[in-house]
Amino acid sequence: MTQTMSPALRRRETVSGYLFLLPSLVFFVGFVVVPMVMCVITSFFDANMNANTPDVFVGLANYKELWQDKVFLKALRNTFIIVIVSVPVVCIFSLWVASAIYQMKEAALSFYRVVFYLPVVTGSVAVTVVWKWMYNNYYGIFNYLLKGAGLISKNINWLGDPKYALGCIIIILLTTSVGQPIVLYVSALSNVDTTLVEAAEVDGATNLQVFWKIKWPQIMPTTLYILIITTINSFQCFALIQLLTSGGPNYATETVMYYIYYTAFKLYRFGYGNAMGVVLAIFIAVLSAVQFRLAKES
Repeated sequence: MTQTMSPALRRRETVSGYLFLLPSLVFFVGFVVVPMVMCVITSFFDANMNANTPDVFVGLANYKELWQDKVFLKALRNTFIIVIVSVPVVCIFSLWVASAIYQMKEAALSFYRVVFYLPVVTGSVAVTVVWKWMYNNYYGIFNYLLKGAGLISKNINWLGDPKYALGCIIIILLTTSVGQPIVLYVSALSNVDTTLVEAAEVDGATNLQVFWKIKWPQIMPTTLYILIITTINSFQCFALIQLLTSGGPNYATETVMYYIYYTAFKLYRFGYGNAMGVVLAIFIAVLSAVQFRLAKES
């Protein structure tokens, strides 16, 4: 016979639960919810955060200006290129590596996890300094190796040439983005029901059939999480741009996040910058919802 909890005890436990949540809730509301609301509100104003100059309500003028701003459109295009290239490459490469190493002995598995996860925990400034040296058009290792192999006759200005700059940024982003997905996929593949795999192998299923029919459905929640966080991180690419190219050359590496920073904190057009932030948030939300829907249906 089950015992029902008394209303007083249920109420007391509910209050206790909310009291435990209160510190995190205060920080979440104060540093996430309130800034989000302020961002949306100020996007309708000509705001410069100057106490001596009042904000002027301009309605949808900031949003209309966005679609006439050639720099913003170029930044939006570059951002989508980064997302379209990096998200599938990160997911596919991470799954391939995880599939190759998850059944290794613990020592080897730990070694590979450390190797791939190291760029994630390394400071972005340190990573950028190393890559900047590798891309240097005078003494960089890439030019040295390519010239030594006879593939190029003169040095390439990797970060100063619009043809190569965005691709160089994407390569760096890929190397710093695969660590966490590999670790997550290793954990997910290790938790796949081995009895189903063994039964399928006994019935004559190929490795591809085992993966697609048994392993893939069981790691789908992990895949969905990786897709969403990789998409958000790709949309928010900023540190690499700021430290390496500042959006150049000729806006070839300009991203929406960097343009928001430049507009708000260099030009002091906070209202216009917040309008970009709202548009970027909408794009991220829509794309994440589409990914969630497609993953749920597959």
